[in-house]
Amino acid sequence: MCGIVGYVGYRKAVPVLLHGLQRLEYRGYDSAGLAVLDEKSKKIIVEKQVGKIKDLQEYIWGKEINGNIGIAHTRWATHGPPSIENAHPHTSKSEAFAVVHNGIIENYAKLKDELIKKGYQFKSQTDTEVIAHLLEEYYEKDLLTTVLKVAKMIEGAYAIGVISTVEPDKIVALRKGSPLVVGIGEGENFIASDIPAILEYTKTFIALDDEEIAVITKDKVEVYDINGNKVEKKPFTVKWDLVAAEKGGFKHFMLKEIYEQPKTITDTISGFFSDLNNPVYNEIKNIQNIVIIACGTSYHAGLVGKFWIEKFVKIPTIVDYASEFRYRDFPVNEKTLIIAISQSGETADTRFSAIDARKKSAKVLSIVNVVGSSLSRESDFVIYTYCGPEIGVAATKTFTAQLITLLLFSLKAGLERGNLTQEEFEKYYNDIIHLPHLVNEVLKQDKAIEEISYKYHNVKDFLFLGRGLNYPIAFEGALKLKEISYIHAEGYPAGEMKHGPIALIDENLPVVCIVPKDSLYEKMISNIQEVKARKGIVISVSDSQDSHLLSLSDNIIKIPSVENENLYPIVSVIPLQLLAYHIATILGKDVDQPRNLAKTVTVE
Repeated sequence: MCGIVGYVGYRKAVPVLLHGLQRLEYRGYDSAGLAVLDEKSKKIIVEKQVGKIKDLQEYIWGKEINGNIGIAHTRWATHGPPSIENAHPHTSKSEAFAVVHNGIIENYAKLKDELIKKGYQFKSQTDTEVIAHLLEEYYEKDLLTTVLKVAKMIEGAYAIGVISTVEPDKIVALRKGSPLVVGIGEGENFIASDIPAILEYTKTFIALDDEEIAVITKDKVEVYDINGNKVEKKPFTVKWDLVAAEKGGFKHFMLKEIYEQPKTITDTISGFFSDLNNPVYNEIKNIQNIVIIACGTSYHAGLVGKFWIEKFVKIPTIVDYASEFRYRDFPVNEKTLIIAISQSGETADTRFSAIDARKKSAKVLSIVNVVGSSLSRESDFVIYTYCGPEIGVAATKTFTAQLITLLLFSLKAGLERGNLTQEEFEKYYNDIIHLPHLVNEVLKQDKAIEEISYKYHNVKDFLFLGRGLNYPIAFEGALKLKEISYIHAEGYPAGEMKHGPIALIDENLPVVCIVPKDSLYEKMISNIQEVKARKGIVISVSDSQDSHLLSLSDNIIKIPSVENENLYPIVSVIPLQLLAYHIATILGKDVDQPRNLAKTVTVE
């Protein structure tokens, strides 16, 4: 979950590395560091600092670090607490090798013991330091050969960047299980954990696959497999511009991304209809059961998708946490479709679960945002969302894009299986294309939601309730609040409230109720009455003008009415994102980089 960046070329390396780290800080922000091959001393200069990238920048301000090749790292701690010693890059005993690493070396303890017996001393508690010492121990006059040897010794998931004084013209990069891209420039080349890190310098990239090694100089990039065989890789071009990865006048990336959702929805609809010949729709005719696997926010999107798939495709569907699915003996076969949902396409639990399912003959459809990501390449089929980069750690626009994609997939698959007529499909499409306008209407409630946030920002607990299609939205609303404000919150299907959570309700507990005027409206009104009978504080998210609901609600957040109730989840989640955002900012929290979290979870 850390971020790495590397540069070799004609520019001074330090500014390139620092800019890259700034754009990777969402991946980890407890410490940061860089290593540059100094052109005068021919030594590796390492600078590290605990804290955020700005702390590293301030620390090295005014220092003369000249060199055109270097690697850098921003950390999300796995082995050892944040400290100067545990920050990357790590160097070997003679300081001839420097390493940055994202991931986990599972057998590092055994390797460390062996190295200690050989006289190596360790400065850190990290698993990464073993890599630097192994490189020195086994160096055989060729850095590529040495990295290949070390790669066969280490176990786990990792992306690694190496520079060395013994071969000072190159970076060697290795990837297994953690994301790594190579940026292609003119007279300069790059490595990075994610595209935005180097997007200001190039739009041409190579995505490394598992167990591939890249040797990068300023003039060329060569890729090899784990056995040292050269691999031909086709570069791809990214259509994002740098502005898409900047705040654009908003106070936080999260708020910018909330406001980008009308455009995201439009782009995702357009992208979906440009891919109507996706071969998954031929395969859907042979499928007997569907399993959706995902984590976090993507899991909540999958819960909503289950309703749509079962309604329109009429195939039994379950939704499982990817982190659990991999370790269950769940029966899948060639008649099973796995739908793996991941914004980054690099989520370790989701990727490995999908890979295991494919080994059992299941077909895998991935829904991802990042073109060329690992999951997209490891799947039988892929449908992309079209969000551009999402920098805020708490997912917002990618969630609504996932919902749109799942809905459109369900409708198209239902059409292919004969459960919908073309006329019905087009009617749904006409409803869906109005969603950007409806979301804009919700965004107009921003100030009203901020005022409500001031009322409740000091409470210790929240309860979120919804029914049917909207109970996963209650889960998502609670997750957003927990992630960025650190207030305890729980989401529940409203019908389950009386089976336990009702014991929590008193005059101090705000209960956020998602109450669209849909087929379960009266059921939700009954649940709200149960809350009020226990003196709970009711915050209703609704399009209803019903006087009864108004009398039961302490606060109402208005959403626009929709003709088709299947669209309510997409408009009802926006107020919950804004509520979480405003409560967190009122509390002074860092909403873009909440504590203990990283944008892309590339370790189990």
